Amino acid sequence: MHFLKAMKFSVSKRILLFEAALVWTFAGGMLLFRGSYMLEATTGFSWLKVTSCCCAGLLFFILVFSKISKKHVNRISNLFGDRHHFYEFFNFRSYMMMVGMISMGIFLRKTLIVPLSSLSLAYITMGIPLLFSSFRFYQHWFNYQTVVNHSKH
Repeated sequence: MHFLKAMKFSVSKRILLFEAALVWTFAGGMLLFRGSYMLEATTGFSWLKVTSCCCAGLLFFILVFSKISKKHVNRISNLFGDRHHFYEFFNFRSYMMMVGMISMGIFLRKTLIVPLSSLSLAYITMGIPLLFSSFRFYQHWFNYQTVVNHSKH
């Protein structure tokens, strides 16, 4: 047990950005996959529906998720110190929001309160901005440079 306490699993800010990118990619990809599968299984594939979802998802990215992902990147970049717990790519509020959204998605899918044909469109629409947001994290991860103070004392 003492070994586990000593092991902090600390990572750099650059790794936090990469972890965030992977999580957002996974979430967006999973929603797109499930949404496409449900759409095909319930109503058949429709280019008009998929195009509408893509446009709505892109709009949602521009109006909402672009700001959210920028806020997360800035929060990670401005963390004090060089090493952080591996789970700090999200703050507590973001984890709670993620748990709530996942729970709501599962609940709606299992209870059929919302028909799967409609839910599939919502999944696709939400998957687009999540996936696009992941690109911001990848960009900042790829371009991340540790700031080193070279001033002489």
